[in-house]
Amino acid sequence: MKEHKQHNDGGPRKVVPIRMDAGFFFERAVSSLDRFHYDKALKYFGKAVEYEPENPVNHCNMAGILSEMGDYQGSNDILHLVLKEIDPLMTECYFYLANNYANMEQFEQAEEALITYLEEDASGQFMTEAEEMMELLHFELKRPAELRSIKSRQGMVEHERARTLLEEGKFTHAVQLLEEIVEKHEDFLAARNNLALAYYYLGRFAKAQTALDDVLDREPGNLHGLCNLVIFYQHLGREKELKELTAQLRTVVPFHQEHVFKLATTMGILGEHEAAYSHFKRLIKDMELNHDPCLFHYTAVAAYNTGRYKEARIQWNQVARLDPESKLSSFYLSRLDSLPETKGYLISYNYHLPFEEQFKRWETHSEDLPEGLTDDPLIRSSFLWALRNGDSRTKIQVLQAFGWIGDEEALESLRAFLLEPDEDIYLKEIALFVLRNLDVEEDLPLMNQGKIEQVNPMKVRSSLPEWDSQWQRVLDLALRSMSKRYELTEQHDLEILWIQFITKMDLNMPPISKAEVWSAALEYLTAKMHGRSISYEQAASRYGVSSPTVSKYVKLIDQTCGIDHKMKAILPSPFE
Repeated sequence: MKEHKQHNDGGPRKVVPIRMDAGFFFERAVSSLDRFHYDKALKYFGKAVEYEPENPVNHCNMAGILSEMGDYQGSNDILHLVLKEIDPLMTECYFYLANNYANMEQFEQAEEALITYLEEDASGQFMTEAEEMMELLHFELKRPAELRSIKSRQGMVEHERARTLLEEGKFTHAVQLLEEIVEKHEDFLAARNNLALAYYYLGRFAKAQTALDDVLDREPGNLHGLCNLVIFYQHLGREKELKELTAQLRTVVPFHQEHVFKLATTMGILGEHEAAYSHFKRLIKDMELNHDPCLFHYTAVAAYNTGRYKEARIQWNQVARLDPESKLSSFYLSRLDSLPETKGYLISYNYHLPFEEQFKRWETHSEDLPEGLTDDPLIRSSFLWALRNGDSRTKIQVLQAFGWIGDEEALESLRAFLLEPDEDIYLKEIALFVLRNLDVEEDLPLMNQGKIEQVNPMKVRSSLPEWDSQWQRVLDLALRSMSKRYELTEQHDLEILWIQFITKMDLNMPPISKAEVWSAALEYLTAKMHGRSISYEQAASRYGVSSPTVSKYVKLIDQTCGIDHKMKAILPSPFE
């Protein structure tokens, strides 16, 4: 008889029982996943759920497998179950839901789930992936998401929104938001720095100084705080402190890119162009930044302002390469070809053409001519350049600029514009309108469809044999009232409407007993045509007449010219 063989340990063979629990099936599921056996993995995860139905991880694993298999709705059903019945705090489920909805091309639902994830998840486990998905949804929905906060980033989203408000000039709203941020996050120094700037822009200098002191008390070497402080000193004329802090900043050589950029721009504002040039040159050597056309423009400006004209040309050529749609580089390169005109005049670091900067300044100068508009030859030449190379809107802005300036050079530019052979006749009519406002009375040559005709800016151009002085009074009253509240094109359109009405009425034109009523009606209609908010009461009060009478004349002009009918094709009726 054969003897039974024994194991090396001398004992009989032992039978090891299989541990049939959730852990066992979890391991089997993972093993199946490694071999891409999704059906088996789903089956094993399902078994794990049976053993531990209250464990949300097993449910999420099932949801993940279903998503991999393309069953996005089945996956979402499980994720909603987890959030509703098992673990409402498992916020990563919202990220998984967003993924599934995106794959189903249900982008609105994907955005909603992703926003919930970002606003409620404290760990930020999928932060990078969430940002990438946010960009995708922005592209698909053609709008940014209305994200209020990112919980894992402690006020960063609110801070970015505040920075945007500052850039848009909405300083009051920025202050409100930044005050909330620093109240919740006392050590958020970037928010404190921007709060100081917001106070400063609002003219609340004491509060701005206090906010900066808070920053520098917490971190005496905070470079952003020091840069903001030196700008304050410059604005307030505190020469001693300005000189001392500027000298201190000249010796600083920051390491971080953000600090180098802040210091470079600050030195440029201070007129320390040599230091600004040095810092900008450091930045463009960085491979991560050398695709930014703005940075090359700043470097070009610093080079120009320090007399390095060849270097400026090199950098503006880089701007042209990186931002071919922008006309900024071509303008400055053309100026380099006529250096004698502009040498000795410093260029702004803003990534705008000089005339664009002036237009932005106009938004805050409703009454007075912006300072420096008539002095700087670079700005003058930029207006002429824009009148030749700009789009229609830009050309209208330049024509209005010449109306603001009103000197002999501006008048000569307007006269020359009337003779441009390829220019739109509408823009020439705008130029004539500006000349009339400048009280130019002599006949001027105007090229229209290849032919020269003589026009007098003071005479309204119409097909009527005569132009009644009372008709002109209506026009003068309206334009005088609207001059500071309406754009040039809107004023011009009012004139065209009045001419059209009188021409259509012909012999039936009623006598003008009260010019103010007609002026109010014309302003009301012009405002409505341009989408402005206005009521009969508002129009009437501006001219000292009654609103029922204004309404009566509005209806007469509309019935004659068909304004309401024309606008209904694209908009609801603009009339009350």
